[in-house]
Amino acid sequence: MCGIVGYIGDREATPILVEGLKTLEYRGYDSAGVAIYNDKIDLVKTKGRLKDLVKTLGDSNMKGTMGIGHTRWATHGEPSYLNAHPHMNSDVDIALVHNGIIENYIELREELIEKGYKFVSETDTETIVHLITESEKTTDTFLDAILAAASRIDGSYALGVISHKNPDEIIAVRKESPLVIGIGEGENFIASDIPALLKHTRNVYFLEDNEIAILRKESVKLLDMDKNEVKKEIFRVTWDMDAAEKAGFNHFMLKEIHEQPRVMRDVLAQRIDETSTEIKLDQLKIDKELLKRVNKVYLVACGTASYAAEVGKELLQKVARIPAVMETASEFRYKDPIIDENTLMIVVSQSGETADTLAALRMAKKSGAYVIAAVNVVGSTMAREADDVLYLCAGPEIAVASTKAYSAQLVAMYLISIKIGRLLGKINDTEFIELRDALLKLPTQIEKILAREEEIKMLAYKHLDMKNIFYIGRGLDYAASLEGALKIKEIAYLHAESYPAGELKHGPIALIENGSVLMGILGQEYLMEKTISNIKEVKARGAEVIAIALEGNEKVKKIADDVIYVPATHWMLTTLLVNIPQQLFAYYIACGLGHDVDKPRNLAKSVTVE
Repeated sequence: MCGIVGYIGDREATPILVEGLKTLEYRGYDSAGVAIYNDKIDLVKTKGRLKDLVKTLGDSNMKGTMGIGHTRWATHGEPSYLNAHPHMNSDVDIALVHNGIIENYIELREELIEKGYKFVSETDTETIVHLITESEKTTDTFLDAILAAASRIDGSYALGVISHKNPDEIIAVRKESPLVIGIGEGENFIASDIPALLKHTRNVYFLEDNEIAILRKESVKLLDMDKNEVKKEIFRVTWDMDAAEKAGFNHFMLKEIHEQPRVMRDVLAQRIDETSTEIKLDQLKIDKELLKRVNKVYLVACGTASYAAEVGKELLQKVARIPAVMETASEFRYKDPIIDENTLMIVVSQSGETADTLAALRMAKKSGAYVIAAVNVVGSTMAREADDVLYLCAGPEIAVASTKAYSAQLVAMYLISIKIGRLLGKINDTEFIELRDALLKLPTQIEKILAREEEIKMLAYKHLDMKNIFYIGRGLDYAASLEGALKIKEIAYLHAESYPAGELKHGPIALIENGSVLMGILGQEYLMEKTISNIKEVKARGAEVIAIALEGNEKVKKIADDVIYVPATHWMLTTLLVNIPQQLFAYYIACGLGHDVDKPRNLAKSVTVE
């Protein structure tokens, strides 16, 4: 994986492919390449960033009006020229790009080696291009060869394939990895995500699993794996890429942190009327009758989204009084979970394409559960396959480390919990009005925190020499601390760990010594005294303490070396406000250490492999 583009038309393909790959840089990558057809297939690829590819392309003077490109995030084999995509067969007449994982590639590779095929990379992808070549020996057409190869592959794939024998078409195939077809005038496109297409077209097809697209200059033909034609509605993309401009900020991440007040206003304006006693979630079909038979809720997600799901779990149990469990998606399927028609699953994902979360969704659907997807990307696979979808409406998020989308995920958890609580009669009108008014204050409260950015920056620079940092909190504060620690790991590359505050004395306190740094989260008033007691324990052992607390909390000043205050709010909503300083703190630590904040090493924005 990670980014795919393809073009066929009358224009020079190379600049279009490079431009498309640039829009997908936010997904993370470690090598890049393009293959262009012009009487023969020419290939250029490099380890490193797109600027390295651009330089190499400038030296090659490669021309042609059809081609495919890829940015790779290493899964099988280290980042290198040989492992970079596109991959070609030994005859140099087929080129292929691939996102996904081929689970049986070792068996296929060994079989092909026995037949005389020479492998030059460590990747699973190279297996596919040789398998297509082998399949050509027993099939009538190039499409048949691709289908025969696909029938032998176990795993996930989005493929873009070109061939010297088929100089006027690109063939794209999808199974469990996203692929979008862009429809132009006299030209057509493939991409792994919509931003790569927006400069050229807003009309797209979303390929579903086991669907094929045959792209020619003047046409796009959609088929299933039996070569039956598939009829599909064109999807018109309505958003633009203005959000992809930094607007004067040094990094997209900082811009997206500062966009959060606007995002909150937009999200809440659509769903809360300041005079109403109901949440407006018209797109959710879930009702009281369905909820009456629900005896368990699974909230399933990965990474940052899992911490939003953890908040959702806490709220559903406290507010709606429904048994709820947060499960890490990559582990969920292998626990033999109990799922039936009385199960509600809520999947949370920025991209709506996260492979492990999507697998959990499909397992739940197969077992009869009702599934709600909270996703940011309109038309994503999860949005299409879930029974209900609640769009985050955060807009395009370019930085790999999530900020505004995470805040929107938290709001989604608040709204779903309140909606279910109201449907079940667990939240009365007075309680709802209190929550409604608190939600509507969030944008202004975030602005108040962002106004203290310079103070948080100085605090971060004060700690640039730290080697690790511990985060603690209780209840919802612990969920918030998990995200704070993750941000430090993701972009500052420092060791950061989060623990429930009461668990420190059960082992982790042995790591505390003079000079240790601890971030204590004190957003839950009813747990404050206990967390303060835990902070005292580490303070007594020489730790330097930073606290994030609600305004009005004077006690924390007596034990913390530094305090970052956030506005007081309803207890349900503190997780969002205490996280804003964590985002800024991690951002400025990373900047102070000289790291590439928007594209942290080894990470991808959309993780479409398991």
